[in-house]
Amino acid sequence: MYHELSVNVYIIYPSQHLRCYVLQMKNTANLLASESANVWFQVEKSENFVKFSLLGFWELDNVEAIYRSLSKAQLQDVRVVVDGRGLRHLDTAGAMLLYHFLESSGVDVREAEFRNFDKRHLDIARLVASRLEQPEEFHSPICLSLLERLGQNALRIFSDTANLTRFIGESSYELARTAKRPKFLRLKELFVQLELGFVNAIPVVSLVTFLVGVVIAYLFAIQIEKYGANIFIVDAVALAMCRELSPMIVAIIMAGRSGSAFTAHLGAMKLNEEIDAMITIGLSPMRVLVVPRFLALVIAMPLLVFVGDAIGIIGGMLIADLRLGITGVTYLERLQVVLPVKSLVVGLVKAPVFAAFIAVIGCRMGFSVENNARSVGLSTTSTVVQSIVSVIIINAVFAVIFVELGI
Repeated sequence: MYHELSVNVYIIYPSQHLRCYVLQMKNTANLLASESANVWFQVEKSENFVKFSLLGFWELDNVEAIYRSLSKAQLQDVRVVVDGRGLRHLDTAGAMLLYHFLESSGVDVREAEFRNFDKRHLDIARLVASRLEQPEEFHSPICLSLLERLGQNALRIFSDTANLTRFIGESSYELARTAKRPKFLRLKELFVQLELGFVNAIPVVSLVTFLVGVVIAYLFAIQIEKYGANIFIVDAVALAMCRELSPMIVAIIMAGRSGSAFTAHLGAMKLNEEIDAMITIGLSPMRVLVVPRFLALVIAMPLLVFVGDAIGIIGGMLIADLRLGITGVTYLERLQVVLPVKSLVVGLVKAPVFAAFIAVIGCRMGFSVENNARSVGLSTTSTVVQSIVSVIIINAVFAVIFVELGI
């Protein structure tokens, strides 16, 4: 019954099953014959050299069988000539197995002579040989002397400064072109960045500035109520928030939020070769990616600082009412008297400068990402650190300038 069933199967599918069965049996027989007859190679010894001839198919499917055959072969530590006349096919797996066998036999691969190889097979063998070179010895930075580390850091600072200068020049050129021809500006991308950098940032900016206003008012309230100068809490909260705290807090938030986002996004695009593709089709990455982000952050920062001023003053008003008994009406009347317009303008003037530095640092670090995922994380972290340090330094410079100018 089983014989009749098998006959019916082969009659229905004569072109598939029978052919596959015959080929499978043939390949099995060839494989067994190859292993038993040791036809993968041939070793001929002479007085001056050993001729190692490759036979058949040195490819991935036969690596296991070839490896078992090579375990029985031995080469003397003399000049070896590898002959490829009888080689039918060679891939990288077979070439790597060949080099591994030669090295394990004590043969210097660089001194081995290859004869009668097909050009395709010889190219594969050379490609594998070039990838088998020993890596250079790694020197840990810990082993470097103080002078060497100082030199490395100096060179890195010089390189970073040169890259930053070049980036500022390229971005300034694209901004000038955009100002001259506004049609170059990608409005859709600009509004997308405004939504991400301004609208979506309002909740976190409001929360942080409100809490800072509460803390500042509470600390001042503890001191001034001892002297009965409760009304002066309005002066302290309003001037501190508008001149210093709100611009600094918003800048630090945007450095950790938008600056890091710029670096991560541009770094991922570079990692995926999207920026290279953009250059290939004739688009300028500066115009398409940098200019909209730069303008969006410069526009969004003063608006967020103004929101932070208002929310911080409201937080101080809440504490003044609960702690010192100063009503909201009294608080606002005092605010109109003690808060000059120039104090509000000082904070709003700082904001675009902070935004420009954060945008430039974030975009530059995004373009400097290397082709590995680890570099994206390192560049993102570096963006936040550089941006915060830059904001603090610029704020100190502004403070000195405003004091000297009497503002």
